[in-house]
Amino acid sequence: MRHRRRRTLAASLGLAALLAAAVPATASSAPLEPADSGQSAADPSLAAVTPLTASNFRYTLSRTSSGLLSALDAALPNVTLGAVADDANRTPSCPDAPSVTHRTAYYCWNEGDRTTSAWYPQGITTSSDALGAGTWDGKRLNLVSWYDHADDGIDKGVRLSVSNLSASASAPPYRHLLLVEPSGTTSAPSYKPVDIHAGGIMWYGNLLYVADTTGGFRVFDLDRLWRVSTGDASRIGRQADGSYHAFDYKYVLPQTAKFTDSTVGEYAQLQHSSVSLDRTSTPDSVVVSEYRSKDDLAEGAQVRTIRVPIDYTDRLLEPASDGVVKATEAYRTDLESVQGSTAIDGEFFFSQSDGSNHSDPSSDGDLHTFVAPSGSLVRHGDALTVGAEDLSYDPTRDYLWSLGEYPGYRWVYAADASSF
Repeated sequence: MRHRRRRTLAASLGLAALLAAAVPATASSAPLEPADSGQSAADPSLAAVTPLTASNFRYTLSRTSSGLLSALDAALPNVTLGAVADDANRTPSCPDAPSVTHRTAYYCWNEGDRTTSAWYPQGITTSSDALGAGTWDGKRLNLVSWYDHADDGIDKGVRLSVSNLSASASAPPYRHLLLVEPSGTTSAPSYKPVDIHAGGIMWYGNLLYVADTTGGFRVFDLDRLWRVSTGDASRIGRQADGSYHAFDYKYVLPQTAKFTDSTVGEYAQLQHSSVSLDRTSTPDSVVVSEYRSKDDLAEGAQVRTIRVPIDYTDRLLEPASDGVVKATEAYRTDLESVQGSTAIDGEFFFSQSDGSNHSDPSSDGDLHTFVAPSGSLVRHGDALTVGAEDLSYDPTRDYLWSLGEYPGYRWVYAADASSF
């Protein structure tokens, strides 16, 4: 791993001093517009980022019934994520390469997944998030979330793509599985779809965190992957004959916990639009940002990003000394259309969608950066693809991963993070 050439957040700044300058989240300011220039430079229309009182953003943990999980464990065969990767049933192909600044890697989906309007890809995380070594079950894996966009009267919720980059870096074989929420009773255990947008995902140890826009995080345990019956795309959960189905998906991943967010100090509730892991912080931490449109900002909405510590021993968000899970950093950016965010050595990165006109290069996604806590936003215009979504950083290779959501423009790609 090469050394990063990056500005860092000096410890001498002190979080207390940072929070002393905090501005309440109810304050108003003019919306920020992206610059027209594609140059990587400080943009005078992007004001300095404003620190907020981080501890005003909080989470409460609740767990899925252990009895219900045990009943499903007994009813269904357990499999490993490595086994799911080995059971890949789709082969990607790329008709062309994405235009991405400092691009280092890319791959696609198969033709059906590249063009379908029934599912839209959103979040991305990698086995370098899961473990510092960068692999899981001996494989380098990428996970991508998709939300059901079909208008067929059946809400299938969220599916997860497991891509095996160890098998092929440029055309990794993959398989979809379904996220489910346990339901029913211990005597008749079942599960149902997870009806959320899944705008961001983060993998840490055996746990997968999925952003729930208005609810915080749904948490799924990768040590509890189950194989279910296939052959019927219309059925979900336990059936009258005792079989279990999942809309013809062969594997399901159950929700085992939830972190419900809240705020104090008259702060508006945070919209959980994206999530990523920062392994360059001490301790490891989770970065969350919210999406707001230009119209939302014009109506007085704010755009904020927060950092929350996470415990490497149990893989759960780490409480403060009083037992309450609280953010340790928070900023107001008022940057419109943020789809993904992460942080590397004290520098924050934001992906920004910039229209859906695929034939217009100015619709390509932008990347914005700022060095905490007092830097100004810097725009790297058209650095990403059209419909740019979530961000995930792989420190083992200095890869900044993202992906496109629009049918026909669905590359998964990485850029050299140190070059920004």
